[in-house]
Amino acid sequence: MNYYPRQRNKYWNQKTIIDGYKFDSKKEATRYSELKLLQKSWHIKNLRLQPKFLIQNRFIFEKKVEREINYIADFYYEIDENKIVEDVKWKKTDVYKLKRKLFLKKYWETYQFVES
Repeated sequence: MNYYPRQRNKYWNQKTIIDGYKFDSKKEATRYSELKLLQKSWHIKNLRLQPKFLIQNRFIFEKKVEREINYIADFYYEIDENKIVEDVKWKKTDVYKLKRKLFLKKYWETYQFVES
C-alpha cells in the first residue's frame, strides 16, 4: 500500500494505492482488499471497480447540449445470481444523496445497493 501523507482532500481522506488502483480513502482501499479475498475464495465473482451507470441521457435544451448524468459506484460484484453495487462513504454529500436516489429509482429491480 502506498500512502500520500501530505495530500488531503476536503474530507481528510488519505489517498491509497493497491494493485495499481488509486483509491480516495483507506476505507475504500481496505474494502477492495476484502472483496479481492472474497473473489479469490469464490464467494463473489466479477468484481469491478468504479462501474458507471447512466442515470439520464444527454439532451438539448434551448439549443444547448446538456450532458448525461452518470452514477459511478465504488464496486460491482455478484453473489450467486445477485448483482451488488457497493459504495464506501465516510461523508454523504448532497450530490451523492441525489445521485443515489436517481440510481435506485432506475435500477432497483436489477441491482442490490450496499453502503458501507
